[in-house]
Amino acid sequence: MERRTFLRGAVAGTSAAAFAGTLGHGAAYAAPAQPGAGPYGALGAADANGIMLPSGFTSRVVARSSQTVSGTSYTWHSAPDGGACFADGTGWIYVSNSEVNPGGGASAVRFNSSGTVTGAYRILSGTRQNCAGGRTPWNTWLSCEEVSLGYVYETDPYGVNAAVQRPAMGRFKHEAAAADPVRRVVYLTEDETNGCFYRFVPTSWGDLSAGTLQVLKAGSGTSGSFTWATVPDPDGSPTATRGQVPGAKVFNGGEGCHYAGDTVWFTTKGDNRVWQLNLANSTYELAYDDSLVPGGAAPLTGVDNVTGSASGDLYVAEDGGTMEICLITPDDVVAPFLRITGQSSSEITGPAFSPDGSRLYFSSQRGTSGSSTGGITYEVTGPFRV
Repeated sequence: MERRTFLRGAVAGTSAAAFAGTLGHGAAYAAPAQPGAGPYGALGAADANGIMLPSGFTSRVVARSSQTVSGTSYTWHSAPDGGACFADGTGWIYVSNSEVNPGGGASAVRFNSSGTVTGAYRILSGTRQNCAGGRTPWNTWLSCEEVSLGYVYETDPYGVNAAVQRPAMGRFKHEAAAADPVRRVVYLTEDETNGCFYRFVPTSWGDLSAGTLQVLKAGSGTSGSFTWATVPDPDGSPTATRGQVPGAKVFNGGEGCHYAGDTVWFTTKGDNRVWQLNLANSTYELAYDDSLVPGGAAPLTGVDNVTGSASGDLYVAEDGGTMEICLITPDDVVAPFLRITGQSSSEITGPAFSPDGSRLYFSSQRGTSGSSTGGITYEVTGPFRV
């Protein structure tokens, strides 16, 4: 994706002039194609699954917590959270974490080339509150424990190899991970009100058993330059990793993380912000801040998991808010892509595209029941931009 600053973008339904006047930027502002709509147009009425989608898109339920996945004998896990897709011959696999404690872990659903479910199985067990994570370029899934002194586990989406604990990546309240194959590092977010942003530098790329954990250092502002400093004691005891390096920048509740094109984006739920690290010149800035949207009309609140598409659009899932996945386009329009209705006690998790970009997977963590046993995992198909 191209480097861009979404603060300089337009909010769908808000005039470019009004947005510019409020934020005080001098750049040109992109305007939405129509009021209240992004590049796919306005959301339609809720479908049979309770999902509002743009014209041309359809949804289906892939799995429900506590129920067997259709066509298999596998019972889907509770509280589905972070997820990713992996190519599997002519088909693909969707991996999903389970954010329960104890238990946790992760499961996978296998699809053939036509999208039919052909299998489902467990890939990680016996862990705690596996929230988000990230895929690696060598086709493993990093499942992260969102607990104090939590671990990162490297898992096999194909269900062949046993999961491996990766303590060198640090012990803290992990959220998401994003691999950067150019710099050969993995970025990590921390879900604490005074959390930090990290990168793990493996001794050998493709092997996460050993390496150096570093933390981002920067000033207290919302933009500027940054550096990396080594965390002396990655096991986080007796001093938490976030408290070991003077000058480490504090972020309020790190959540989703996504890398593409010399840029890494991550969200912070405590202040409803999307941050942008420009890796080519070692600068950071705000990519989105709902408090700067005029009139309390922010289209994106409760920022959480994030993923990207081939078109350069970012898809940000809401934890609460209006239960939407919103997109932020390369020309800086912020707009809802879908909304789940009738599930206000839940949150949207795990957005991920199939390898060909034609299907989007995600979950409602607690579904209509508001309970971890009521989670629902969905698929949306349609004319996604490429």
